[in-house]
Amino acid sequence: MSNSPDDSSGPRQHLVEVGVAAVMALLGVITVIGSLQVGIGWGAEGPKSGFFPFWIGLIVIVTSLYNLVRAYTHGSRKLFASWGEIVQVLKVVLPLTIYVGAIPWLGIYIASALLIAGFMRWIGRYGWLLILAIAIGLPVVTYVTFEMWFLVPLPKGPLEDLLGL
Repeated sequence: MSNSPDDSSGPRQHLVEVGVAAVMALLGVITVIGSLQVGIGWGAEGPKSGFFPFWIGLIVIVTSLYNLVRAYTHGSRKLFASWGEIVQVLKVVLPLTIYVGAIPWLGIYIASALLIAGFMRWIGRYGWLLILAIAIGLPVVTYVTFEMWFLVPLPKGPLEDLLGL
């Protein structure tokens, strides 16, 4: 391990825990608000559709606020991760986020081929021949396995529609 500035600086564990607890509390608030909009009471047929999500959201809010306070007051002040380590994680998380967002537009096969090729070239530094073989071959194997053998359709994009797949 090197002694670069990135190795000794970064977010502290208690601040990360506070942030996660705050995000979870926000998700709980969103759940409660949505539940109130659809109704949390009882109807003639039983509980309305917001009844259970309301209570789950309320539990999430209460427990998240408890975790937030506990993390802030008693949480470890040790380094959670260095900025260099966070950059390494983001090298995977950001392309995967783009991949998931691209699936409805490109289809899973084209998006997967682009993701595989991108990772192999950017992170693995592989040659183009191997990249093309795997980036094309793996989606083809996936197509044959799921679409033809298991008869499970996966999301398709305009290219698959054009080819009639």
